[in-house]
Amino acid sequence: MSTWEILRFAVRGISANKLRSGLTMLGILIGVAAVILLVAVGNGSAQEVAQRIEALGTNTLTVQSTGGSSALTVEVAEALHDPVLAPDVKSVSPVVSTSATLTYEGTDHSVNQFVGTYPTYFGASNSPVGTGSAFTTEDVEQGRRVVVIGQTVAEELFPGVDPIGQELTVSGALFTVVGVLDEKSSSSGFQDANDVAVAPLTAVRQALTGFGSLNSIVVEADSPDKVSDVQTQIATVLDQRLKVSATSTSSSTSTPYRIQNASQLLETQTETAETFTTLLGAVAGISLLVGGIGITNIMLVTVTERTREIGIRKALGAPRRVILTQFLAEATMLSLLGGGLGVAAALIGSNFKIVGVQPVIVPSSVVLALCVSVAIGLFFGSVPANRAAGLRPIDALRYE
Repeated sequence: MSTWEILRFAVRGISANKLRSGLTMLGILIGVAAVILLVAVGNGSAQEVAQRIEALGTNTLTVQSTGGSSALTVEVAEALHDPVLAPDVKSVSPVVSTSATLTYEGTDHSVNQFVGTYPTYFGASNSPVGTGSAFTTEDVEQGRRVVVIGQTVAEELFPGVDPIGQELTVSGALFTVVGVLDEKSSSSGFQDANDVAVAPLTAVRQALTGFGSLNSIVVEADSPDKVSDVQTQIATVLDQRLKVSATSTSSSTSTPYRIQNASQLLETQTETAETFTTLLGAVAGISLLVGGIGITNIMLVTVTERTREIGIRKALGAPRRVILTQFLAEATMLSLLGGGLGVAAALIGSNFKIVGVQPVIVPSSVVLALCVSVAIGLFFGSVPANRAAGLRPIDALRYE
């Protein structure tokens, strides 16, 4: 029997019971679609977070407190602007942030990040002002209650109204909008990068956060290739300022601060994303396993139903390998068709956001899912195929 005839018999076997074949393929379809889509969600999430980290600027470092320490103060931040110990530092921006509810003419909008900082923050964090202007150093010194808002805040509070010059209330304090940030294209999927408001550090501390420690200090290096030097320089200044012992390092748990640069954040994110994607793929792979068990079950039923046919063909001289190949082809065809439909479903599903993340399909995941579906057909179809091929003609012909 030629390959073409074997395939023709397999197609005839599948089409003989369309509903049963369709339900069998449905298991593989769901499994393949789940694997491709969940891996795509992991990739999409990783890409969005990577874009956000890169958008912070490749020459930016962030100093944060560790272990609930209150070591970071404005005085410590200003000490980093040392032309002798830290000559490659371009700017230093102390940062306090809090969540707040903004109100304009009865309309409320909550932002997760109401940031108090210096004007240098806009350049260091790659957050250019689109319309209006940023606040100035004089605004910080005078504690003026002016604010620059993100695109999402502008759309929520000022639909159809120019927000520049408008006054909004933040926890009972009036702030005047002086600028709107350019729209940022990236978001983490869980937090909108445009849902932010930035105001002078002194005004935010007076109205919202109080005069405690800073949340972080954003340090900008003169150039991207100076980032490592700047990290060493500011570590030296911080060690002196905070009286950190010589045996401690910036990564030890006894150090009251931690310095992170964009490269470290990107590396950490990449490792996390790979683990996340692998976990999602493994969970989705379980559904493929279930689909394979379904193929075994259906093919065993098929072999039982066609026992007499197998007996007749064997009695007419069909060798064992022909019977084996026919049922293996039928199982593999079921799995491959289900896998193909699963790929189509995944491609359609990737056009929609899932849990706020735009999936990014990787071609290798499509090829791998299809190969796995073929392997599942061969593996799970081998048991019923061997059973059919091993039947004795006389026993098969006697089967009722």
